[in-house]
Amino acid sequence: MIHNKSTLIATLLSLLTLAACNNSEKETNTAPADERPEVKIANVEQQMVPQTETYTATVESDVKNNIAPNTPYRIEKIYAEVGDQVRKGQMLVQLDASNLKQLELQIENQKVEFNRTSQLYAVGGASKAEYDNAKMQLDILSTQYHQLMQNTQLLAPVNGVVTARNYDNGDMYSGQPILTIEQLNPVKLIINVSEIYYSNMTVGMPLQIELDAYPDEIFGGKVSIVYPTIDQTTHTFPVEVTVPNNSQKVRPGMFARATINFDEIERVMIPDMALVKQVGAGDRYVYTYKDGKVSYERVVLGKHIGDQYEIIEGVNPGSQVVVAGMSRLANGKEVKVVE
Repeated sequence: MIHNKSTLIATLLSLLTLAACNNSEKETNTAPADERPEVKIANVEQQMVPQTETYTATVESDVKNNIAPNTPYRIEKIYAEVGDQVRKGQMLVQLDASNLKQLELQIENQKVEFNRTSQLYAVGGASKAEYDNAKMQLDILSTQYHQLMQNTQLLAPVNGVVTARNYDNGDMYSGQPILTIEQLNPVKLIINVSEIYYSNMTVGMPLQIELDAYPDEIFGGKVSIVYPTIDQTTHTFPVEVTVPNNSQKVRPGMFARATINFDEIERVMIPDMALVKQVGAGDRYVYTYKDGKVSYERVVLGKHIGDQYEIIEGVNPGSQVVVAGMSRLANGKEVKVVE
């Protein structure tokens, strides 16, 4: 019995050894599979790219005047409403003129006194000092009357539109402007431009203006003032843009985008399919291909133009970038290029 068991075990061991030898021989005769990831690549191109920048701003009136008297008076009559077009010199507000009437009486009396003194002075009946004093009093009253008239009859200083009315007829003026007049042709924008463009910015440069109120229309504008100082915190400088507004469609308070073209520059362009976003961060990367291997490169993007991105930094001209098959890649990995 023991002899039979020994024979059986020896037979099993022989069979196992033979199977292992056969498997080893098969592995030796079979070539290893190509495990390199397959990728598609594209050549990096250079082209001239317009260097445009867009800035947001709120439309402002070119001139804004608050209409108010120098001293408190009761408002007799307001001749304009919000939205009214007014012209320079037009009467807008009449204030209480009772003091003006009193001055008129004083002026009439002083004119009589001056004429009498003048006649006496001519025949030697009044001294030069009396004549000069009578004339001075008349001049003082006349000046006061002119000033008071200006302060009780308020006129429009510019052509414009009434954009605010803060009182009703009969109210007592209490410090807040009675009316606000804004000139709407032209209007203006104040934009804050990066200091890197300071040497490029000149008065007269054209801009394109887009407004949310008119989404299908482009308005023209020009740089009118380049401010001479740069904010040390934001590293920007203010620029005033004037926008012609003959139709008066553009109104103060509208949201605007102003686009400036700072000429063209030659830039590296890559297909947008080549970009890889790092998980948990805003950085963008690409895989560049060289000599059968890929490298993981961080890039600084410019503008998205069509199906390409402008590359400011990170990829050199003449490089090749991976545009498909990035999921299995790592820095320095060998790859197989397919069409």
